[in-house]
Amino acid sequence: MTTIYSGALKKMRTSADENNTVHYTLPIGDELIDINALIGKEITVTYSGDINCVHCNRKTKKSFNQGYCYPCLISLAQCDSCIIKPEKCHYHEGTCREPEWGEAHCFSEHFVYLANTGTVKVGITRQISDGVSTRWMDQGATQATVMLRVPDRLTSGLVETLCKDHIADKTNWRTMLKGKPDEVDLDKVKTELMEKIENDLDALKQEKGLQAVSEVNSTIHDIHYPVEDYPVKIKSLNLDKTPAFSGVLQGVKGQYWMLDEDRVINIRKFAGYNVQLAF
Repeated sequence: MTTIYSGALKKMRTSADENNTVHYTLPIGDELIDINALIGKEITVTYSGDINCVHCNRKTKKSFNQGYCYPCLISLAQCDSCIIKPEKCHYHEGTCREPEWGEAHCFSEHFVYLANTGTVKVGITRQISDGVSTRWMDQGATQATVMLRVPDRLTSGLVETLCKDHIADKTNWRTMLKGKPDEVDLDKVKTELMEKIENDLDALKQEKGLQAVSEVNSTIHDIHYPVEDYPVKIKSLNLDKTPAFSGVLQGVKGQYWMLDEDRVINIRKFAGYNVQLAF
């Protein structure tokens, strides 16, 4: 018997079990679908041609910034350029699009981390606990560790900028999807990076306060993904060009589905797209 779900897509929700294996749940319409349970099964996705903004639910002909309509793109603080480049936070200039949103999201502790996503990268996140950060799972990191703690988003962006002169800050999604990368000694990378930014970090502390940036003695988290088979020569699916496709779901990593015939699709990219999922 075929099971069918219909509705607007949203980015997959992630959680990690006691072994740090990632579990994926897909919001589609009002339903939550266990994606791990579909691995190894034939699935069919059909895009209806309709898109609804993930924030206001307005119907839109084009999706911006992974699911927003144009009015939300130009009005919401969460869509401003400083979200991508936090070192350009302009709250202190009195020009934040939504000051209350900024106060709630940008003026809390942030963490600068190192992650292995096929190559080692630096990144920032708000959500860190004793377990695995959602940010790491969304990026498909197989190893990650916290490096520094800072009091706000602007400072995290300034620290990340110091690190970018020595290490990447982007995930190469193709490299991330081509298999499990070799293990990296992140403690060694952290020590070497801290030495390289030491002088610039001291200058930032003089500006922001000596307690503004503190080193975190964190363990290295090994993260595992539900993948039966990795693609060899990646073929990216695009719902705008291929509104319907079928295939065996062979794995999930980051926000990507991996299907047979080396096909992959970034689910987060198509947030707001109305689809039918059958399996």
